[in-house]
This record gives sequence, C-alpha cells and structure tokens, in this order.
Amino acid sequence: MVNNKCMLFTCRVTAMQLDLNLLTALDALLEEGSVTGAAARLHVTAPAMSRSLGRIRKATGDQILVRTGRTMVPTTRALAMHAQVHALVQQAHQLLSARQELDLTTLDRVFTLRWHDALTAACGTALLTAVHRQAPGVRLRLPAEPGTDDAELRRGEVDLESSSGPPTLPDIRHRLLGTDRLVVAVRAGHPLAEGPPSVERYAAADHLTVSRRGSLRDPVDDALATRGLQRRVVAAGPTAAFALQLAHDTDLVVTLPDAVTRTARERLGLTTLPVPLPLPGIPLHLLWHQRYDEDRAHAWLRDLATATVRALFAPADAPRTTAGRTGR
Repeated sequence: MVNNKCMLFTCRVTAMQLDLNLLTALDALLEEGSVTGAAARLHVTAPAMSRSLGRIRKATGDQILVRTGRTMVPTTRALAMHAQVHALVQQAHQLLSARQELDLTTLDRVFTLRWHDALTAACGTALLTAVHRQAPGVRLRLPAEPGTDDAELRRGEVDLESSSGPPTLPDIRHRLLGTDRLVVAVRAGHPLAEGPPSVERYAAADHLTVSRRGSLRDPVDDALATRGLQRRVVAAGPTAAFALQLAHDTDLVVTLPDAVTRTARERLGLTTLPVPLPLPGIPLHLLWHQRYDEDRAHAWLRDLATATVRALFAPADAPRTTAGRTGR
C-alpha cells in the first residue's frame, strides 16, 4: 500500500514538472516567435523545442505558432494568453527558487558585461578590483562591444549592458548611471587651443569621429548644420582609445564624452576644450533582463557596477564613491 502511494505521488510530481516545463517552453515560444529563438533562450536543441511545441499544440488544441512565408506568427489564442503565460512562469520560478543568503566569499560565477569601450577603459580596473576583493571566485567577461542586441540580454548571454538610451522592450530593466557631456580633445599646443575656440574655428578644423561602423557623421554635424556650418571629418576611428591616440599624434580634433574619457585624456596629456555650441547631455544607462531582478548575486554585481560608474560623474573636488559601497 505504501509503495502504491509513493508511485502515485511520484506520478503527480512528474506530471506537475512536465506541465511547468511545457509552460516555460510556451512562454519562450511566445516571447521569441520562433522555435529556433525559443530553443536558444532555454538552451535546448531546436528539435527538442519542436517536440515541445507539438505537445503544447496537443494539450491546447491550438497551433500556437503558424508559418507565414519564412516567419512564424502567433495565433489569436496565443496572443490572448501571452501575458498570462509569462506572468505564471515568472511566479512559478520565484515560488520554486530558494532564497538563500548570498555568501560572496564562496560565490563561483561568470558574469558577462557588454559595455562601451570607453566605459570599460574608464572604470574596468576599479570594478575588477572591487569584485576580486569581495568575491574572489567571480570572473568577469568584458567582450568587445558588438552593438546593441537585446536578444542576448533576453537569452541570458549578457548580464549587464551599457547604453545611451533606455530599453524599448518591457522585459529589459534599466538604471540611469549619470549624464555625460561632450568635450573637445586636441594635442598640446594645437592651434585650436589658442584662446577659447569659436564655433567657426572649431568647424574649420580637421575632425575625427568615433564609430564602430565607420560613420563620418554624428550629432555634432547636425548641430553645426543648424548654424549653416559644416566640418571636415577626415577619419573615423573604431574606439575612443584609438581616436584619442590619433588626436595626440596629429592635428585632428576629436569630440567625445567627458567623464568616461577623462583618465585617458589626462594620461596622454591632451588638452580639453569646451564644445563651442550647445549640445544635449549624453545619458548612460545600465541594462539587464528582468529574470535577474530577484537574483542576489546579480543584484550585488549591478549595484557594485553602479557605484563604480557613478564615481566617474562625481565633481573633481568631491570625494569619490568607494566601489565597494552600493548606490541607487
């Protein structure tokens, strides 16, 4: 009799687990809109996700996703249940996740931070030092920034991303770290540094832009155009570090964010000048996926990263925030 009860209990647990797995698969399918995308998100093979879709179709009596040309689109019923399915999956994961105290001394985890190269150069050392001091078992991946790809955040391939704007997707969280301003950097003794530069002298100089895609135009050109002026951009560099080095070695003028390039400019001995025309500030946001909202290790890292980056925006005569102290 005891054995029969155990077998019945096991069957019920297995059925519950199966239902939750299907619900998670359904959520991924509705979020991604494709079998391939859902498979990548849940780290399973495409055939396994196809089988899950078949079981979901059998259980619901609905096709869920139907092919239109080369893409798949959700059915009317799938659209109607999308929000509720997502909410149920989030609630189930929170309910079943044990909330344990975070022990940084034993934490063994790899985090991936996709940040702008200038931001990594400005505070990467401070962040790495603070992370290693508090959690020696944590490792950071700081890959070269390939461009914004919210899908990588959603798939969990990137933990924290820097951005000049807030996210457009509702499941991507963000935090404003500060607002930077543009400044002009030139070599010591550059003709432009002889007295406050007028907008005309600024426009007449030879310029360098910073663009991963090699663009020879940026918002500065739009601001000059409103005054009937046009500058001559002779080169585009892929990183701020390359642009600053080129400005040091030549008479090229580079206009770039102040706070995140201050240390690099000072190290090269460059002269910093104000931009002689009004330009809007440049916000800096920290982005992450909502799946990490209740992840204590992730919360620790993003708070540490927040404190480290915000220190860049502190006034020069103000005490800098210690990277080990969190801030919001």
